[in-house]
Amino acid sequence: MLLCITEEQGNMILVTNDDGIIAPGIKALVEVARQFDEVLVVAPDSPQSGQGHAITINHPIKLRKVNVFEGIDAYECTGTPVDCVKLAKNVLLKGRQIDLCVSGINHGSNASINIIYSGTMSAAMEASLEGIDSIGFSLLDYSFEADFSGAKAYASKIIRAVLDKKLPHCKLLNVNIPSVPADEIQGIRVCRQGEGTWVEEFQEGTDPRGEKYYWLTGKFVSHDQTEDNDIAALKNNYVSVVPSGHDLTRYPAIPELKYLENL
Repeated sequence: MLLCITEEQGNMILVTNDDGIIAPGIKALVEVARQFDEVLVVAPDSPQSGQGHAITINHPIKLRKVNVFEGIDAYECTGTPVDCVKLAKNVLLKGRQIDLCVSGINHGSNASINIIYSGTMSAAMEASLEGIDSIGFSLLDYSFEADFSGAKAYASKIIRAVLDKKLPHCKLLNVNIPSVPADEIQGIRVCRQGEGTWVEEFQEGTDPRGEKYYWLTGKFVSHDQTEDNDIAALKNNYVSVVPSGHDLTRYPAIPELKYLENL
């Protein structure tokens, strides 16, 4: 039976991710978050990378309490990262204020346009849509054995600062950490999202039944030549912090498209 967590104990921090509840990255993030008061973990029961802002509407979602993090209430969810945030807010923490939502630490970059596809960032964005200060953390290392020491150190600094200062003008931060030893990280750069694209190709194969399948592969290519963006910051071993949001409007295009109103 699920219980609504109603007791007030200071800051309530919701932790989620898209790599699944047993991923090393979320373990590292929980170790950081638990320094700052009460923590609730709600994360997918299996990897959900690349799910973007998907929600589950065609079948029921299940929540199951699990003993994964000692002394921390944690639930695994059969849905998407966004489902995890929705259920945390509307079921498990109904009536409670969530002071901060942190998502990650993702295994791999969510810089530049990767934010669009990212389940990690979409979970944080869902919380931000509800008016909750939110941070998505990503480490530029896809390995299951990745070293999270540098990421933990900077996540701790950033979480502490956001809990103290809040995010009055932006409810979502996209934080990416370079995959270098902690003592080689140069600091933090607050910057804009870089321009880039994925050059994609599909590898074709044949399954044991003789049916063709396609496996998406590709590489990321930067189109940004300036130094004020997250791609450049990470290349120079800085932690990139991009204030982000959900408004996809291209405002400079509005005046030039006014001619459409006269058609």
